[in-house]
Amino acid sequence: MTSPLPAAFLRLPVAHRALHDRAQGRIENSPAAIRAAVAAGYAIEIDLQLSSDGVAMVFHDDDLDRLTDAAGRVNTRAASDLCALTLKDSTDTIPTLASVLKMIDGRVPLLIELKDQTLCLGPSDGALERATASALAGYAGPVAVMSFNPDMMAHMARLAPQIPRGLTTSSYDPADWHPVPPETCARLRDIPDYDAVAACFISHQADDLNRPRVAELKASGAAILCWTIRSPEQEAQARRMADNVTFEGYLSQLPA
Repeated sequence: MTSPLPAAFLRLPVAHRALHDRAQGRIENSPAAIRAAVAAGYAIEIDLQLSSDGVAMVFHDDDLDRLTDAAGRVNTRAASDLCALTLKDSTDTIPTLASVLKMIDGRVPLLIELKDQTLCLGPSDGALERATASALAGYAGPVAVMSFNPDMMAHMARLAPQIPRGLTTSSYDPADWHPVPPETCARLRDIPDYDAVAACFISHQADDLNRPRVAELKASGAAILCWTIRSPEQEAQARRMADNVTFEGYLSQLPA
């Protein structure tokens, strides 16, 4: 079963990790960045990691070091411990997906990236997918899920078939993807799992949008999003192929 991507995901530019601005104390994926994106009227992209006790946490990195004063893997800490950690240069703490859903309350579209928990884009145990599906049960706002790991989207297809699914995709240069095996990069480069996971969109690396497979998918009806745009000039270039952009570091123009 393939659920179509709501039209709002193609109309409203998508704020990458919400509308973050460290100088203003709005850290990526933080409550302040999410509130700012809602207030501005942008769609929002967030990332999910899993706590040790099975809670979907809104946080990008596998490790805590870059964004907090703590160290170690996110998935070694309970949700209550993670929620108590203050994000650097901020007064915010790490939010759960459930708390972010309450914050957004359907007012703008929400694009959720499930971060690979295997570190090698291998078979998923389904734990983060179950936590995500549980948190989204009953959520009425426009929402879609995606992952670089196709197996995670296969799990979501079984757990929550009504939620639109996509694949986050890339040129998969092995130099950028360690410890993902080069043979896995080679396999994923041509997006072979799109139909198998019943996806309706991809979010592709912006400087690789000229890949023939992207044009092929678009011609077959796939919605094409892209990541990450950092200037109006890059956005204009990307929109020659992409239906919408995920942006940061400037304010993408909203439709009239």
